[in-house]
Amino acid sequence: MTVWTPAADIRVKVIGLAWNGPRLLAAEVATSDGTIKGVRPLGGSIHFGETREQALHREFAEELGCPIAIGSPWRVFENIYEHEGAIGHEIVFAADVELMDRSLYDLDRIAFAEDDGLACVARWFSLDALASAGLALYPDGLRDALGG
Repeated sequence: MTVWTPAADIRVKVIGLAWNGPRLLAAEVATSDGTIKGVRPLGGSIHFGETREQALHREFAEELGCPIAIGSPWRVFENIYEHEGAIGHEIVFAADVELMDRSLYDLDRIAFAEDDGLACVARWFSLDALASAGLALYPDGLRDALGG
């Protein structure tokens, strides 16, 4: 298993908040031993010269092969965190999105790969179930912003 650690610089990222009723689509975040410690909505880094809207469309096309419609005002988070003993720092833009591939709303488990080939799994999670299972919702501050 490849252990991911945050880069030693500030990253600018974008995430899409895809809702299926009260459940949010999010990818599992694991520790190096494979333990799931939380979840994070799908998205990724904004490339130089790319708008946040372009980045969000690109990320969903790359990860799910799915076009999206962006449907809410943007929320912005500054996230300074620790993962696997390394400090990470990111500015995260988040917006509600609608998946144009309606069949994805019927799936319990959606397997996809990051651009580096890392295998990932996304599922539909209720904020209450995450809290009762002791799982974090990343980035820090997102749960509070969503009222969960």
